[in-house]
Amino acid sequence: MQRVEQPIMTTGLERIAAKAREERKLKFTSLAHHVTEELIWESVCHIPMNSAPGCDEQTVTEAKESFKQWAPEMLRAIHQQGYRPPPVLRVFIPKPGKKEKRPLGIPCVADRALQRSVASVLAAIYEQDFLPCSFGGRPGLSAHHALATLTEVIAGKPVSYVYEADLKNFFGSLDHGWLLRFLGDRVGDPRITSLIRRWLKAGILEDGELTANEKGTPQGGSISVLLSNLYLHHVLDLWFEKVVKPRLKGQAYLIRYIDDFVICFQYREDAERVQAVLGKRLDKFALALEPSKTKLIEFGRFAQRDARAKGRRPETLYFLGFTHFCTRNRKGNFKVGRKTEKSRLRRSLANLTTLMRNIRHWSLKDQREKLNQVLRGHYAYYGLAGNVRSMLKLHRAVERYWHKMLSTRSWAASCTWKMFNQLKERFPLQRPKIYLSYGRLQTYAVL
Repeated sequence: MQRVEQPIMTTGLERIAAKAREERKLKFTSLAHHVTEELIWESVCHIPMNSAPGCDEQTVTEAKESFKQWAPEMLRAIHQQGYRPPPVLRVFIPKPGKKEKRPLGIPCVADRALQRSVASVLAAIYEQDFLPCSFGGRPGLSAHHALATLTEVIAGKPVSYVYEADLKNFFGSLDHGWLLRFLGDRVGDPRITSLIRRWLKAGILEDGELTANEKGTPQGGSISVLLSNLYLHHVLDLWFEKVVKPRLKGQAYLIRYIDDFVICFQYREDAERVQAVLGKRLDKFALALEPSKTKLIEFGRFAQRDARAKGRRPETLYFLGFTHFCTRNRKGNFKVGRKTEKSRLRRSLANLTTLMRNIRHWSLKDQREKLNQVLRGHYAYYGLAGNVRSMLKLHRAVERYWHKMLSTRSWAASCTWKMFNQLKERFPLQRPKIYLSYGRLQTYAVL
C-alpha cells in the first residue's frame, strides 16, 4: 500500500477535532495559538533535505540552523496580522505524456513549514467535515484507497455507467472570493483568515519577474491541497450528496481524488441528467471540465454482458494512472481488472532509459542502487493485484536497456548476455512486488 502522510496531532488539535465532530456548524474563533514553535519545527523536520529552496534560496539545512531566529519573529507577525509571505517561485515540470508543462509553485522553506503547520490545525476541523468520497491529500488516505473503493463499488453495486471527469486547470482557477467564503463557515479567527488571504494573493516570481496572483492557488504548498479539498467539498461533494443523489432514480457513487473524479450510475438516464447540470454547477464557481478527459461510458457487470451480446468488447475506464477493464475471475464471476495506463508505462520507461544513459559510467553497484530506488517507487504505486504483466514488462525492458548501456561503456568491448546474466546475479535489479490489501491487512508477494 502506498505510504501516506500522517497528520501532526497534539492534544490541543485533538480537542479541536472532537469539538468539530460534536458541533458540525461551530465556527472556531481562536486557532492561531495552536500554531506553535514546536509545531513549526516538526513541519520543518518533515521537509525532505533535498527539497528545492524558494525565492530566498534558503535550504532546509539553513532553515533548521537559523530556526531560533526566524520562528519567534514569524509567530509574532502572525498574531499581529502582519505576516506577509514571500513570493512563490514558479517552475515548470513536464506533464505526463504531453509536450506542455505544468506550473509548480515553490514557497520558501520557512513559509512551507508554516503552511504545513496551519494545514494541520485546519485539518483537525475539516477532517470531521469531509465526506468519505474524497481521498486526495487527506491524512491516512491515498490513491490506492480511491482505487479500492472504485473496484468495490463497480463489482458490488448495481453500476452500469461510469462518468469519468477531470477539471481543467483546477489549481489555477480557484476563485478566491468563494474559497474565503467557504473557509468562513468554520474559521472565524481573523489571524488565520488573514494568513490564508495573503497566501492566496502572494506574488509569483518567474524568470526574475514578480506578478500578482488574482486567482487560483499555486501547486506545491501544503495549504494548497487542503484549500482545494475544501473548495471541491462545497462545490462538488456536498452538492452531489445532498442535492443530486436524492433526485436520482437509481444508485450513484462519487469517488474523487483532488480534481480527478468518477461518478458511477445504475441508470443511463441518471448519468445524462447529472452530465447536463454538472457543467453549469462548476461554471458558477469558475471551474470547467477538461473535454479530452471527460466522458460517459458503459462499465460494469451488465455492460460486459450487453457488449458481449452485441459482439463487441466493453469500454475501458482510465483513473489515477490505471486502465480499468471488465473481466472475470477463475470462477467465472465478474471482476474489475486493472493495468498500468499505457502513457504512464511509456513515461516511466522513458525516465528510466534517460537515467541509464546518464549513469552508465557509474560503478555497477551505484547504478544498481539508483535503478532499484526508481523501480521501488514505481512498484509501490503500480504494484496492485492484477497488474503483474505491466510491471514485468517494465522490468524486462529495463534489463534489456541496461544491457545495452553497459555494452556502450567502451568502444573496445561489449557486454555479452552471458556476462550480463552473471552481473545480474551480483547486482540484481529489484523484482516487481504485488501489494495485496484485505481491509487493514497489507502483504506483498515477490514475483
